[in-house]
Amino acid sequence: MEITDVKIRKILSEGRLRAVVSVTVDDMLAVHDIKVVQGDERLFVAMPSRKDENGVFRDIIHPISPSARKMFEETILEAYERQVAVIAAEEASDESAETEE
Repeated sequence: MEITDVKIRKILSEGRLRAVVSVTVDDMLAVHDIKVVQGDERLFVAMPSRKDENGVFRDIIHPISPSARKMFEETILEAYERQVAVIAAEEASDESAETEE
C-alpha cells in the first residue's frame, strides 16, 4: 500500500483542529475528512468518524496495523508541516514587501 497523494483541504489556527486532509491510496481510493489535531503533547491524525446511537464516535475507516497507522500519520503530518511552512514563507514575503513600500 502506498499513499499516492495528500491534499490539505483546510488549515485552521484557532482551537485544537489544525487541518482537514484528504488522502489517496494507490491512486485508487480516496479518504476524506482526516483531521490533524493538536494534542496535549503533539500533533496527531484522527481518522474520519461518526457518532453512533450511544453518542460514541467510531472511526469509519482506519489503519489496521501500528505500522500502517504510523505510515499514515507520518505522511499526513509531513504534508501538513510543508504546507504550513509555505504559508509562513508567503506571509513573511508579503510583510517584507509591505515594509518596502
